[in-house]
Amino acid sequence: MLLTSKQSLAGGQLEEPLADSVRTALSSAIANTAPPVPVFYDTESRLAYLRWLGAQSDRLSRKKADFTTRKEFLQTVWYESKRAGLDVSLVLGLIQVESNFRKFAVSRAGARGYMQVMPFWTRVLGDGNASNLFHMQNNLRFGCVILRHYLERERGDLFLALGRYNGSRGRAPYPNAVTSAQRNWVTA
Repeated sequence: MLLTSKQSLAGGQLEEPLADSVRTALSSAIANTAPPVPVFYDTESRLAYLRWLGAQSDRLSRKKADFTTRKEFLQTVWYESKRAGLDVSLVLGLIQVESNFRKFAVSRAGARGYMQVMPFWTRVLGDGNASNLFHMQNNLRFGCVILRHYLERERGDLFLALGRYNGSRGRAPYPNAVTSAQRNWVTA
C-alpha cells in the first residue's frame, strides 16, 4: 500500500521554536552549497561506493527509468546523507515512505518533494522560497539536516526522531514503515 499510494504520507510536522545557536547551525548546513560530488581518500572507499551505486541503481530502476537521472539522484542522496551523518539506507527508506521517489510530491499537510519538507523550514533556515523544495539537492539537504537535528534532539532515538520528522511523534506506524522500507536499501 505504501508503494502504490499517490498521496504522500507526510504528517503535520510542527514548527517549533529553535534556539539561536541551533538555528544558526542548521542555517549554515543548509547554506553550504557544495556540489554533491563524492570525494574518496582511498581506492577501496571509491570501489565500495561504486558497488553501492550499481546495486541501488538496479533497485531504483522501476521508479526512475532514466539512468542519468537515477545516478544523479543516488549520488545526491549518498552525498547529503553522508554530509549529515545519516545512514544512506535510512534516507532512502524515508524517501520511499514519504514520496515514493516522486520529486513533486505534496502531502495534505503541504510538505514537499522527495523528503516531504514542510515549507516553514525555508523561512526558518533558508531564503523563504518554498518552491526550492522541489529542487532535488535542496530538498535532500533540508530533509537530511532536519532529520539529523531531530536525531540529536531525541538523543539518538530513531523512533522518536522519525515521529518528530513526520509529525506523528509517539505513534508507531510511521517509524515502523520507514525502518521496514530501509531494509530494501541495505547493501552488504
